[in-house]
Amino acid sequence: MDTPVQSLRLILVDDDRERATSVEANLRRVGFDVLSVIPTASGLLYQMAQQQPDVVIIALDSPDRDVLESLTIASSHNPRPVVMFSGAGDQAFISDAIRAGVTAYQTEDISPARVRAAIDVAVAQFSAFSDLRQQLTDARRQLEDRKLIEKAKGLLMSVHQVEEAEAFSTLRKLAMDRHKSLGETAAEVISIMEKTKPGRSER
Repeated sequence: MDTPVQSLRLILVDDDRERATSVEANLRRVGFDVLSVIPTASGLLYQMAQQQPDVVIIALDSPDRDVLESLTIASSHNPRPVVMFSGAGDQAFISDAIRAGVTAYQTEDISPARVRAAIDVAVAQFSAFSDLRQQLTDARRQLEDRKLIEKAKGLLMSVHQVEEAEAFSTLRKLAMDRHKSLGETAAEVISIMEKTKPGRSER
């Protein structure tokens, strides 16, 4: 994320009121914008949808599966860097938390002095993971496009009795004329030609 750390907007989930007050004050003092402080994760999905935070901080003495369920839903629809502080979680719970969307898990209780460093780590890890996920999505799309293009070329070559170079040139011209990608154009060509090729006439 390119947002300067001083302007990051946070939601803090902390079930210890005294500790939450101290952490919130420290966050504000070093320049963070604390949007809300809630005592449980039950309202987290609503708060994230309404306030669109840059980072979520969770500090619960005894985090449970309900927390992970909320994070799983949130990370699917509205992914954000999430820092979880808890000295209670075992290795299995930590692994589940990471899979649910926790970006940085701190195996200790939250403290005002350490929270900023944890946020910095979470933001950096989230950014790196987002880049990798986008690269993977792009690679999958390119592979699917190549498959569509090869299939469309094969159909053009078979139906119109043309060479591969001419079939590809036809696809490229269609894509340029329609202002679409080669993959999109290939999918359209496949759909049309498979409906109209011999043997598909309706009875």
